Amino acid sequence: MTNTSALIVPAQPLPATNGAAAAPLFQDAPKPLIYIPNGWAWFFWGALVLALLAAAYFGWRWRRKKRDVPPPPIPPHVRARRRLEQALAMISEPKPFSILVSAAIREYLEERFDFHAPDRTTEEFLYELRGSLLLTREQKKSLENFLACCDLIKFAKYEPTEMELRGLYDSALRLVNETEPRLAPESIQSSVAGNPAGPPPAPSGAAQSVVQ
Repeated sequence: MTNTSALIVPAQPLPATNGAAAAPLFQDAPKPLIYIPNGWAWFFWGALVLALLAAAYFGWRWRRKKRDVPPPPIPPHVRARRRLEQALAMISEPKPFSILVSAAIREYLEERFDFHAPDRTTEEFLYELRGSLLLTREQKKSLENFLACCDLIKFAKYEPTEMELRGLYDSALRLVNETEPRLAPESIQSSVAGNPAGPPPAPSGAAQSVVQ
């Protein structure tokens, strides 16, 4: 008797015969829709970008211009007060102190009233001052005593007391306060803005004023 082995093949299902197409095994993922803005949207975004660029440019120009602007010049009366304050540090040394306060007032008068004070002797300057209407008679007398005292200390080796040196400082400061520009200036301001003390008396036997 002969043994035979048979290969059994399962039957394949028949395709649908109802007329509908069979669905594919793999389907592509749906693609997102692409939004295409209209003309107004392009115009809006373009204008916004241009506005931001313009703001950044003008901001940069403003900061640069502000940085490049030089500081305003210091007024003569402010500079004179600063120099007088600096002179106080030398009050223990009469000669350097008198040189500093005298130079501060001479340069202030030149800048404020166009007097040629720094390059003239005291006598030459006082002679020019007599014909000026820019200072009152009291101010002229106070200035004359002030310069005479400074010359006496600088050139005659006079040894003043600290009280006398502070009197020189007060006289110089008062002249600056009285003659600084005002919002509503009078012909000559006679009111005292600082220390109301009188002019310093000239020491007896003052030597003749000489070139600074």
